[in-house]
Amino acid sequence: MTAFTRVPRRPLHRRLALVGAVAAGGLLLAGCGGNDDMEGTDHTSAKESAASEATASSAAGAFNDADVSFAQMMIPHHEQALKMAGLADDRASNARIKSLAGQIEKAQDPEIVTLKSWLKGWGKPEKAPSDEMPGMHHGASGKGAMGGMMSEEDMRKLEAAKGPAFDRAFASMMIDHHKGAIAMAKDEKKNGRNAKAKELADDVVKNQSTEVATLRTLLDRL
Repeated sequence: MTAFTRVPRRPLHRRLALVGAVAAGGLLLAGCGGNDDMEGTDHTSAKESAASEATASSAAGAFNDADVSFAQMMIPHHEQALKMAGLADDRASNARIKSLAGQIEKAQDPEIVTLKSWLKGWGKPEKAPSDEMPGMHHGASGKGAMGGMMSEEDMRKLEAAKGPAFDRAFASMMIDHHKGAIAMAKDEKKNGRNAKAKELADDVVKNQSTEVATLRTLLDRL
């Protein structure tokens, strides 16, 4: 008969300890792998963020000083138009005046958001130094770089008016206000470089010229 040598079995507690050590080693390796993955995720996030910023910057497009000035001046110009239009709701008596005021709000509020986004993309402030923005308070004369801007006195008179008096004052002031915006938009179309800014300027010229014609017709009937 062949004799077999019996290999002695390790005690149970030693076998359990060995299994535990192997398991712990596996977890340690998994943990190391996890750290590598996390580091890769961090790097990926940073790259994606940088790419996103670069995309946003390039989306703004090539621009020049005329584009920047157009955006910086048109923002407060539009903001004043919105204030004027907002007064019509409870002061105007003419339904067409109220309708035009709502039309102005609907068109110019989104344009303000767009203009601000361009300036941010270009790395330029929303407000230019005051000495670079002449004509801010030339009233209804239409003179200056920001022609058509109402003075504080003009705005107080408009706020105090009601009914037909408001309708006439609003139509007259908004005609001058629009003419100022149209002049700035034409300057942008001529001297600007950014395609999107020139496209918006073209919309301003077309839309506000149409509104000026309507307001003139209304003014003759008020």
